[in-house]
Amino acid sequence: METKQIIENFINGSIEAKKKMLDEGQIVYIQTIANKIIEAYQNGKKLIVFGNGGSASDALHFAAEIVCRFEKNRKAIPAIALTENISTLTAIGNDFGYDYVFSRQLEAFAQKGDIAIAITTSGNSINVINAVDSAKKMGMFVIGLTGLDGGQLKVKSDMCYCAPSKNTARIQECHILLIHIVSKIIEEKLFE
Repeated sequence: METKQIIENFINGSIEAKKKMLDEGQIVYIQTIANKIIEAYQNGKKLIVFGNGGSASDALHFAAEIVCRFEKNRKAIPAIALTENISTLTAIGNDFGYDYVFSRQLEAFAQKGDIAIAITTSGNSINVINAVDSAKKMGMFVIGLTGLDGGQLKVKSDMCYCAPSKNTARIQECHILLIHIVSKIIEEKLFE
């Protein structure tokens, strides 16, 4: 396949996945996710985000949009990405096992009523699922971001957004768009 065709196929695939996000049910669900996060902030709670690989980067990105700003210069609001401290991640991985790198951190940072955002394109990453189980036991509200099938995350989350694709890159592209949309809604509603 020629390079031009590869590029066109990638762009068209991304556009098609994002067009599916325009479905009325998808729009309402994204709105509901944003409203749940806003409600938590109004109650003095915080957002805790985690995932592996590209989803780890998405977790960092989401937390940065919330803490710093998305588009508005406004007061900072609390969000923590559990992927940001390499010393903590490697210490827990070494001492307790990689399956517990997120659940162990939740023990330290989470409180009842906080929102956990669990990101895994497959829906089956063991360390993410372990953290979801811990979050539920702690009384956190869990929002999952995953792919079309949802995996275990779909079953274990209070809400789970399943990106309308089975392709990892397309799933991640839909997740980042959702993160930007939710960040925009949070700013608009909390800082009118």
